[in-house]
Amino acid sequence: MNTFTDSVVTALNLIGSFDPALWTVVLRSLAVSATACLLAYGLGVVLGAWLAVARFSGRGAVLLGLNTLLALPSVVVGLVVYLLLSRTGPLGFLGWLFSFKAMVLAQFILVVPVVTALTRQVVEDVERQHGEQWASLGAGPWLRGILLAWDERLALMTIGVAAFGRAISEVGAVMIVGGNIDGFTRVMTTAIALETSKGDLPLALGLGLVLLSVVLLLNAAVAGLRRWGEKRQGSSVASPKGWVA
Repeated sequence: MNTFTDSVVTALNLIGSFDPALWTVVLRSLAVSATACLLAYGLGVVLGAWLAVARFSGRGAVLLGLNTLLALPSVVVGLVVYLLLSRTGPLGFLGWLFSFKAMVLAQFILVVPVVTALTRQVVEDVERQHGEQWASLGAGPWLRGILLAWDERLALMTIGVAAFGRAISEVGAVMIVGGNIDGFTRVMTTAIALETSKGDLPLALGLGLVLLSVVLLLNAAVAGLRRWGEKRQGSSVASPKGWVA
């Protein structure tokens, strides 16, 4: 067997045997990204729904800035969070640098603009169709945003899945603020980079296969949500009363 084949076989053995070195990193990655996404999702959906219905001076500039943040490099986020949490930084007293919390904060900052911008677009599209109806009933911007977001909850669930994919696949920010410390802050992406540079290709490949599997499952979840939503919409249209329990 050649080097590639040997590496693949060994990597599959590491995955199948639940190698502690591999699965500890995997579970830590899932924990960091899930925590960051839950926090970012809660804030991003609220802000996005409000931005979709609110009208105020400077709104265009806010949306321009928000859309710009979608392309914000993760290494820039990592640098900013590092400076904030460093001993001489304004948040240095927290003692979060090179910790789980620092990585969660970095991914939170990366994911919030994604959730906010996509939620704003989804809710604004619906608001153009039904917003006047709610406004005529006396609903203010906050209430309209909440009602419209709830109406599009399936699309917002898809946004949450996409946000998790963005978080778990990034490497720059967590590398900078986490320090890639073995047993403490090493996650899949940083471990893959390190193990490849060290020449431990089976472990790096095993982590890569798990990461690809997570991304594959996320895409399958998105596709499943879409099909489920289409079936629900089809059932709703077919119902004589236009409503399905």
